[in-house]
Amino acid sequence: MKKRKVAIIIISILALLAVVALVYFKVILPKIETKQKAATGMENMNMDSKDVTDTMNSTNGEMKMESDSTKIHDVNLHTLLQPTSGFAISSIPAITLVKREEAIEINALGYTAYNTTEVGAISARVNGRIEKLYVKYRYQLIKKGQKIVDIYSPELLTAQQNLLFLLKNDQTNNSLISAAKEKLLLLGFSSQQLQQLINTQKTLFTVSVYSSYSGHIHEAQGKEMNGAGVEAPIMNNTTSITTQELSLKEGMYLQKGQTIFKVYNPNKVWALLNIYPSDLSFIKVRNKVKIVSEVRPDKEFNSSIYFIEPFFRPGSKTLTARINIDNSVLQLPIGSQLKATIFSSAVTAQWLPKEAVQSLGLENVVFVKSGNGYKAQKIATGVSYKKLIQITGGITTADSVAANAQFLMDSEGFIKIQNKD
Repeated sequence: MKKRKVAIIIISILALLAVVALVYFKVILPKIETKQKAATGMENMNMDSKDVTDTMNSTNGEMKMESDSTKIHDVNLHTLLQPTSGFAISSIPAITLVKREEAIEINALGYTAYNTTEVGAISARVNGRIEKLYVKYRYQLIKKGQKIVDIYSPELLTAQQNLLFLLKNDQTNNSLISAAKEKLLLLGFSSQQLQQLINTQKTLFTVSVYSSYSGHIHEAQGKEMNGAGVEAPIMNNTTSITTQELSLKEGMYLQKGQTIFKVYNPNKVWALLNIYPSDLSFIKVRNKVKIVSEVRPDKEFNSSIYFIEPFFRPGSKTLTARINIDNSVLQLPIGSQLKATIFSSAVTAQWLPKEAVQSLGLENVVFVKSGNGYKAQKIATGVSYKKLIQITGGITTADSVAANAQFLMDSEGFIKIQNKD
């Protein structure tokens, strides 16, 4: 009986020692290691404190940084027994929120593209055959009023004969004569051609089609690249579509309403800027923009955003902002790469350095000063700009937070967060 009691006492003592060892290795030792890690990072934090202060200084407010120059003393047992998943003992510097107005500038890259609102179409108004083609190659520069093609059309020939018949046999029938003239004009006759027909009393075998626009000739069948009015280089054996000859040939037939060519105006172009979704909240229509082209790096020009496309282009993870450019002086080639600075409206908010906020994926936390340590606190964030992040909830200006949350994290642990009461 006595041996049994002695065995029970020995087992109880061993169990108590096991519990004490477990508490030491699981609770007290991790906190000591965390303290040592924070002390090791103090030198780097002191070196970085100047950068943090410089970032947050402004006319409206100044970030306050608190630092314990002496070691932590009198850490009681209750503090040591705090769970490491939500509390850390450290003497790293603490900072507070600052409310101020921040001028936002967004850098963006882009390129020049044809303005599709300045595209003109040259179409056939009658069925007919191409007798003479005056355009010889793709992207040929033409001027307004330039002759493009001569078309033979039986329909036009018949309309001319009807007018000549009325002029010869029924000169007093002004209504029919006016209707015959109007029909010829609608079928593509110019005023000069109509007057020539009346004066010579001879039908014109062909009718000439003139351009109503100035710019670069593009074949209507060509596919546009990125919606920018540039034909995509489609490989055919070893020859690109951009170097192939025109598909239209003399002797080919055209149908009424068929678009023969499209004319793109090189003097009115777009600057298309790539906007990341994270920057979209800063950017609005009519924001001022400063642009520099890689072709003319010595010439910067100013404009403003007039439209932001409400969709992602195929294969792109950015939205597109359109800016009108008068290219008559700059003469930037289509497709030129651009660097732009977008000047957004100033944002008034409460800010912290990004280093003070730790992302947990779907949530963000900071470490709030509590006695001799820091406890993890869930926060709500807004926009990010350069080295700053907007704080919209979770803490107030009365709270002090760790200047760098990374120094308080265990790479093999996890953080248990709590909402501010």
